[in-house]
Amino acid sequence: MLSDSLDNTASRTTTTDSKPGRPRRLLLKSGVFLAVAGLAIGGGFAINSEVVAQERVASIAAADAAATAAADQEHDRLLTNLAKNSASATLDDANIVLAASVDKVDTTALTEVTSSLASFQVLPLGDIETLTAQAQTETASVEAAAVEADRVAAEVAAAEAAAAAEAAAAAAEQERQLMIANANTPGGARAVAADMASSKYGWGGAQFSCLDNLWQKESGWNYAAVNSSSGATGIPQALPGSKMASAGTDWATSATTQISWGLEYISSSRYGTPCAAWSHSQANNWY
Repeated sequence: MLSDSLDNTASRTTTTDSKPGRPRRLLLKSGVFLAVAGLAIGGGFAINSEVVAQERVASIAAADAAATAAADQEHDRLLTNLAKNSASATLDDANIVLAASVDKVDTTALTEVTSSLASFQVLPLGDIETLTAQAQTETASVEAAAVEADRVAAEVAAAEAAAAAEAAAAAAEQERQLMIANANTPGGARAVAADMASSKYGWGGAQFSCLDNLWQKESGWNYAAVNSSSGATGIPQALPGSKMASAGTDWATSATTQISWGLEYISSSRYGTPCAAWSHSQANNWY
């Protein structure tokens, strides 16, 4: 009985001692599960972070690409506007040169290129730039040719004008010599004196009649007459003859110059008129 009691006591002791080990095993199992779960969750976080990073990089790259494309478009737009402005200004210059070069030089090449450039608003950028450069080159060439044509034309015109002036001067001199020759005759001298007395001094028929009598008596209307005793010279018989130089250096050979001096002498002297001078000559045999 005693042994049975001991066995039962041992058995209870054994049973009581084995119960605390079960919770420890459960805790161990729970810890393993939680660790595995934590690894799984941590791996999920890591994967998600990598995806987010990749998406962010892709978003930044897309934004950079869009910005670059927009910048390129703006750059192209600015270049196109500059090219169009240059084309417009070039056309204006070319049209001015064309208008100024009509009938002076060949403007065919410039006309053709400006005709093509006139559509610059709808042309590609490369075509605008090429045609603008060609138009500028042709404009400069035509302008230089027109300037040279103007220079040559001016030289020709100057030469023609000089030739015409020379011819006119020769004709005038010939006419003057003819008038001198005509005036150097008694009849020619009378005609010159009558015209000059009337136009310059207002002396009409009566005064000229007195003048005719006076100078007929003095020299016979001979421009080469010289008084052998006094040395008085020419139609009005100036003494000395060199006085008549005040009317012209050709006083010794020109009846017209002598008449001009003689009329002024009568007008500005004490006589005042040909008839007064004639009256004095009749009374004193000189005037």
